[in-house]
Amino acid sequence: MPSAAHPLLEVEDLCVEFRTRRGTSRAVDGLSYTLREGETLALLGESGSGKSVAAQAVMGLLDTPPAHIVRGSARLHGDDLLAMPPERHRAVRGTRLAMIFQDALTALNPVLTVGEQLAEMYRVHRGTGRKAALERAVALMDRVRIPAATRRVHDYPHEFSGGMRQRVMIAMALALDPEVVIADEPTTALDVTVQAQIMRLLRELQSETRMGLLLITHDLGVVAETADRITVMYAGRTVETAPAEDLYTRPGHPYTRGLLDSVPRLDRLGKPLVPIAGAPPLPTAVPRGCAFHPRCPRAEQRCAGHAPPFLTLSPAGHRSACHFAEEVHRAPVG
Repeated sequence: MPSAAHPLLEVEDLCVEFRTRRGTSRAVDGLSYTLREGETLALLGESGSGKSVAAQAVMGLLDTPPAHIVRGSARLHGDDLLAMPPERHRAVRGTRLAMIFQDALTALNPVLTVGEQLAEMYRVHRGTGRKAALERAVALMDRVRIPAATRRVHDYPHEFSGGMRQRVMIAMALALDPEVVIADEPTTALDVTVQAQIMRLLRELQSETRMGLLLITHDLGVVAETADRITVMYAGRTVETAPAEDLYTRPGHPYTRGLLDSVPRLDRLGKPLVPIAGAPPLPTAVPRGCAFHPRCPRAEQRCAGHAPPFLTLSPAGHRSACHFAEEVHRAPVG
């Protein structure tokens, strides 16, 4: 089981700020998680919750300034990525740690063929010759099930469909057999059928390589089918973390429960959806205490004055940062 496997990536107390003329905004505030071998951990939350910023910090892709990593660590098999010199971090990217970006058309170079871009991974990191690198690019495209790879290796990114471009991105991420892959909203721009194909492909490749997969998404459906464990983020902070089944059946935070109640379900046909009132706060104006309290139906005065502690709800590692976590956890879903 993934939970018994060795830790691959351990992020502890990660804080990221953006300092601009308009002020300072803390995009990530005290994020901690552990990703194990063969495991899929989902970072779940609305847009603006800090998920992608946290991933870019681990990858070393934030522009400084305006971004500043205030504190924290991100250890890949014990090596702190945040403390590495830039040149060493660049050597880690692709070889041990890779990322699948949200928009493949933007991430891929439009003036180079996909074969050239895939082959470059082997030429730069492995010193492979041009011909051998291109042969490996074809093999990669076959691995991610791109039809007619021998011919299509010479095509440009715009000549591929959205789903095929995403397969190219997956191939690029897996080229050098990394230990950890971060997938940032990998299915957002795809239709439902293609989404399912991409997630199935990722699961199959993960079972072959035992890589750890960090899945960043706001899609509860994708998470339900894929994740072993879930960390829920709100306003840059962790509000709940749990095994996937525990979180879906017995959430312990009003925000998590609100997310689940706002999604259509077959067992509630004909019943209206229950949206979460209001909108997430701006990063420059995060409320004191529990950041969710202005939108929370259970909020009391203490929620606005004091940040809630993390309460442990089960021996399996289900924890929630809410004064009423045990009461929310006991209430039936739906």
